[in-house]
Amino acid sequence: MSATVSAPLRRVRAAFRRNPLTASTLGRSGLAISLLVILFAVLGPLVTPHQPDAIDLGAKLRAPSGEHWLGTDQFGRDQFARLAAGTRRSLWAALVVLAGSCTVSLVVGVLAGLARGFVDTVLMRAVDIVLAIPSLVLALAVVGVLGPGFGNLLLALVISSWAANARIVRAFTLSVCDRPYIAAARLAGAGTLRIAVGHLLPAVVPRLVVVATLQLGGTIVSLAGLSFLGLGARPPTAELGAMLGDARAFAAVAPWLLAAPATAVFTVTAAATLVGDAIRDATRRSAFEEAPA
Repeated sequence: MSATVSAPLRRVRAAFRRNPLTASTLGRSGLAISLLVILFAVLGPLVTPHQPDAIDLGAKLRAPSGEHWLGTDQFGRDQFARLAAGTRRSLWAALVVLAGSCTVSLVVGVLAGLARGFVDTVLMRAVDIVLAIPSLVLALAVVGVLGPGFGNLLLALVISSWAANARIVRAFTLSVCDRPYIAAARLAGAGTLRIAVGHLLPAVVPRLVVVATLQLGGTIVSLAGLSFLGLGARPPTAELGAMLGDARAFAAVAPWLLAAPATAVFTVTAAATLVGDAIRDATRRSAFEEAPA
């Protein structure tokens, strides 16, 4: 099993070596920016004495200075500490959404591709219904039913984003099921569960990871956008979209309140896009169509 799982990863590394331009310009740039973002999110709270939610009305709306590197907001809270906390929360939330969405997509897509027939028809019609509704509209509807809140927002984004990947996983599953080693496993007496776990998932999961990496930037933007509208993190929780929403009323007198979280959203999205594009380009001609070792 370990050899089966690691084979696609070895092919990804080999693809990067065969494509040094992609690895040097996109992959390395994206990874470098991603590393800086992660270091800021993890180590940021350790290099400032201020707490992200500590209120100091005597220091409200102060410009960036030696004491407050990115200034303070309308409640005197340190913007640097809040930006670090908000970046960490936004990254964690985007990964949770992608993990939940990919898990649902994987279960539905593999089940549809394996079962075929009536089960496949029912599941794909359910996918069609979800895809017929714009994802943001569906997310807004779910939040409207469940109520505003960060947890409800994450659940809403999972519900609105799994269908497209489920169709992709089904296509991957159908292509893998036609390969000779799957037929050989069936002839050897392997059950459906063993084939799914031992042969299908190691071949399908790496492809889904590539697709999910490409979607990370869009997920971060969706989280920030809905939180900007007040549907996500509740005050005083620091989150990039919520920080942008809070800063709207003070854009004229305290532009740093908008500049810092907007730059963070752009940087995180750019890093995720660069890494996703690099992985896509590196694996485009890789040997994913080969049977796992």
